[in-house]
Amino acid sequence: MPLYLSRFSYTPESWARMIGNPEDRRGAAQAYIESVGGKLHGFWYAFGEHDGYTLWEAPDNESMAAVALAITGGGALSSLETTVLLTVDETMDALAKAAKVRYKAPGA
Repeated sequence: MPLYLSRFSYTPESWARMIGNPEDRRGAAQAYIESVGGKLHGFWYAFGEHDGYTLWEAPDNESMAAVALAITGGGALSSLETTVLLTVDETMDALAKAAKVRYKAPGA
């Protein structure tokens, strides 16, 4: 199954609610991804541009998109970015296929 790295940030209102009522959100994240047949591999908070990171496994892009859409639609996040991760083997296959693509640069 494909792996996905998500970067997210909470709204100030979400942080205020969690300060008033601290909550471990790993269980919620796990339930979301398991509802589409996936798995949560990790959940971390961070300093910096994003408040946290998750590593997910999902059956396909549509399943991961469904989870991302549901979370974003909930209104607790100010941002959510998800990146599809490729294995080294998938990247090697892509490189082999790229060698067969007859790309021509604009104006060349």
